[in-house]
Amino acid sequence: MHKIRTFNRYSQAFKQRIVNEIENGKLSISEARKLYDIPGGETIQIWIKKIGKLHLLNKVVRIEMKDEKDKIKELERQRRELESALAQAHLKIITLESTIKVLEEDGITLKKNTVIESLNKLSKTEDTVKANTK
Repeated sequence: MHKIRTFNRYSQAFKQRIVNEIENGKLSISEARKLYDIPGGETIQIWIKKIGKLHLLNKVVRIEMKDEKDKIKELERQRRELESALAQAHLKIITLESTIKVLEEDGITLKKNTVIESLNKLSKTEDTVKANTK
């Protein structure tokens, strides 16, 4: 013998009434299921999603102290500053490597200790050339 499966169809007014009772705090979802003999674990939750307010469904809420939020913001700010400093350092390295390459192509040999001196001389030479061309 086959079991006849029955489908319960609820009117919109009935659904709204139950959702309102849950939202107003008169009943919990499980109490409403038992009181109105509503099968299915998610039937009322679906009604709440469609008709009611979503704030009644289970959500993950992270509770933190004010100083924790401030600490997170501070750490994010520090991370941005460090990323910026790292980018600037990379640009400086690229600039210095390019300068060294150009100097070596011009026949200037560089020693570790004289790189800064050579860069300063080059800068002074460039300033002199600019002054003479004016």
